[in-house]
Amino acid sequence: ERAIARHEVREIEQRHTVDGPRQVVMLDEEDDVVIIYNRVPKTASTSFTNIAYDLCAKNKYHVLHINTTKNNPVMSLQDQVRFVKNVTSWKEMKPGFYHGHISYLDFAKFGVKKKPIYINVIRDPIERLVSYYYFLRFGDDYRPGLRRRKQGDKKTFDECVAAGGSDCAPEKLWLQIPFFCGHSSECWNVGSRWALEQAKYNLINEYFLVGVTEELEDFIMLLEAALPRFFRGATELYRTGKKSHLRKTTEKKLPTKETIAKLQQSEIWKMENEFYEFALEQFQFVRAHAVREKDGELYILAQNFFYEKIYPKSN
Repeated sequence: ERAIARHEVREIEQRHTVDGPRQVVMLDEEDDVVIIYNRVPKTASTSFTNIAYDLCAKNKYHVLHINTTKNNPVMSLQDQVRFVKNVTSWKEMKPGFYHGHISYLDFAKFGVKKKPIYINVIRDPIERLVSYYYFLRFGDDYRPGLRRRKQGDKKTFDECVAAGGSDCAPEKLWLQIPFFCGHSSECWNVGSRWALEQAKYNLINEYFLVGVTEELEDFIMLLEAALPRFFRGATELYRTGKKSHLRKTTEKKLPTKETIAKLQQSEIWKMENEFYEFALEQFQFVRAHAVREKDGELYILAQNFFYEKIYPKSN
């Protein structure tokens, strides 16, 4: 995959190069846009990303997958610098949609004048952990032939929790908070109240929109209304139910009420759930001010502001 990616990059750079030196690419303001989707594992991120892939040719933007070694969400300091430089100065890749399992990175710390637009999706923390648990053992219908790390382990999630296994321990719930918190050491200290508050701050102040897995269609609809340059046609594409927009973990067994109750006793679950509820409330607030319901269907509100008393008056 890396060799193919490097080859594609070289091809693109060659197409933008004439007689050796690279031409200076001047971008319209509408095209000088980068979206970063720092996707949390097992939150329907593949389903959403495939929509971006299906639309990129039609809507004329680039999609780039950020693949880190061993899926490490924390970048080294030198890689942070490289990544920020790529995203901000790689004009041949603009407009661009970057996606990958990386934690939030504050571009302002690097002196960047125009920051990228961050978006994300999160999920009920226990449902996300259960999905990830079975994904590691049985994979999904997206790449059914790929061997997974825990393949062959038949223990159910209920049995794992009852036995106090490490793969289903409450510490494994600690993921959505650090993904939003970022690259600070404290973000990855399990159960850190500071990390939770920082994640909330970033969600409100640094993210354009954060949706929830359970209401993914509404998330896509809001993105299409607000950022049509990238997402024009996304809602209809999602509703058609094409196979590329579906990814389901196989052999998944829902946990019992006893298992859920045991996990909910953990302070870690309480914090991750607090963050999820916070994100859900904010998303529903945004949606309530952007759409209306009629005959069971949601529709986007037309422009609701206008300008008056414009002075000085023209003759």
